Amino acid sequence: MELASDFPPSTRDDWRAMALAVLRKSGADVADPEAHLAVATYDGVEVAPLYDAGDLAGATGLRPGGRGWDVRQRHAVPDPEAVLGDLENGVTSLWLALAPQDLPAVLKDVYLDLAPVVLEAGERTGEAAEVLFGLAAERGVRLSGNLGASGTAGGTPELARRCLDEHPGLRAVVVDATPYHDQGAGDVEELGCSLALGVAALRALTEGGLSVPEALGQLEFRYAATAEQFATIAKLRAARRLWARVAQVCGGPGEQLQHAVTSSAMMTRRDPWVNMLRTTLACFGAGVGGADSVTVQPFDAALGLPDGFSRRIARNTQVLLLEESSLGRVADAAGGSWYVERLTHELAVRGWEWFQEIEREGGIERAEPLVSDRIAGTRARRDADVAHRRRPITGVSEFPDLAEKPVRAGSLGLSAEDPAGPIATGSAGVLRYAREFEALRDLADAQPERPTVFLATLGPVAAHTARAAFAANLFAAGGIATTTSGPLLDPAELAAAFTASGCAVACLCGTDKLYGEHAEAVAKALREAGARRVWLAGKGSYEGVDATLHAGCDALDVLRTTFDDLGVAR
Repeated sequence: MELASDFPPSTRDDWRAMALAVLRKSGADVADPEAHLAVATYDGVEVAPLYDAGDLAGATGLRPGGRGWDVRQRHAVPDPEAVLGDLENGVTSLWLALAPQDLPAVLKDVYLDLAPVVLEAGERTGEAAEVLFGLAAERGVRLSGNLGASGTAGGTPELARRCLDEHPGLRAVVVDATPYHDQGAGDVEELGCSLALGVAALRALTEGGLSVPEALGQLEFRYAATAEQFATIAKLRAARRLWARVAQVCGGPGEQLQHAVTSSAMMTRRDPWVNMLRTTLACFGAGVGGADSVTVQPFDAALGLPDGFSRRIARNTQVLLLEESSLGRVADAAGGSWYVERLTHELAVRGWEWFQEIEREGGIERAEPLVSDRIAGTRARRDADVAHRRRPITGVSEFPDLAEKPVRAGSLGLSAEDPAGPIATGSAGVLRYAREFEALRDLADAQPERPTVFLATLGPVAAHTARAAFAANLFAAGGIATTTSGPLLDPAELAAAFTASGCAVACLCGTDKLYGEHAEAVAKALREAGARRVWLAGKGSYEGVDATLHAGCDALDVLRTTFDDLGVAR
């Protein structure tokens, strides 16, 4: 049975012809619609507007599947009740970023033979591991999970040997690529760095006496999952393919154990409720991409310690996707998608090239300057896109709510910048995408009176509403309020309204036709009334107008300039 048998056949050339016609109607002088509509990721991977069977490229990143994933919750404070509450309500493993002395109390009522435990103790990993081994010995059980050791830290081979001999279900090493993501790395950079970290760990373990198969079995890889669901799916699939190649070269089994964590960098402090949507998309991508374990960070993780509500939402996000959406019942759900297969292939090829470049420098430690420089370049390109709102952040750079009530996370309100804070951080911290806009919001909120800009709305409501809304939205992204003149055209009336507003900065909002007829006269009147700067919403050059606000303009620069004009010290 052919489901499309009643439809006329179509070809790629048919699509190109239709796309070309639409583009030319819009005024675009285009010869190749596919090239015109393609976009590039921060890693230089081209995302085309159309894919077909010709884009399939070799082996897939198949995860043996239909088995769901492990729901892993992170705890950064010793709260036994919170730990037990999670385990009783859907969480299947624990990620404990705790001091060694806190482990006995937190794990007192936890069935260690049922709930895998992943440690995060930094330089005290050996001490934390000994506490965990001691608890297991007291109860006569075998452990599963991961001790969270760095692959190259001293004593790691000994911990790995103990895992192999005493607790076959326990691993010793976490190969954590999330610090690179947190500093701004793209997907290819995260992949290449994870391979280099993994190979460094293999070298250390085998030099410490483990065989290659034993060493491979002691590693778990940790990746960031973002709201860009297809990129997350392809990254995890590519990671498995790449590590299988490393294992093949080393002469051992190649299945990669993956732990996906929803991105710390994408989280916002402003309008944090939107983080629920971001983490849902990220969890979806991680699950479909084949992660073995997934951690959904609480929506208020960038604000401070989560409470029971935010932890419940985090774990229920996963439970809903597993139980109600049945995502875990399909093996490699994205397999066969022409787009995902091609993206997986491109990420794998470029990730391998980046890994080889790191290895040529002598490995991940010696290549630190190279890695830092490359990630800094990617971060700069992303920051520029955020500043120009080409990469919008809902609730922050787009559609901010100046009237939103502050959200205080948890009862202790520990800052996320604190090393013991709840947000999953790398050693150098997290450079969140929203940080610059949110810093301006904080500055505006700290003023005795909220900074305000006067919108000179020219002509009837229908003529100025679109651009007035655009301008108000842009200023609000920096915490700046706006007040409007009402539908006026007379320069004297607009100047009087400006004076009455008490503002020092004005912005003209109207149509191009009205600008041609009235912009210069209105700008002159506003200047004479004391305006320190006159903006115009739209494009064009008019005497008396200092600069324009338009789609793609540097919103952060506009906001900083406006703060300066309003006398707000930065």
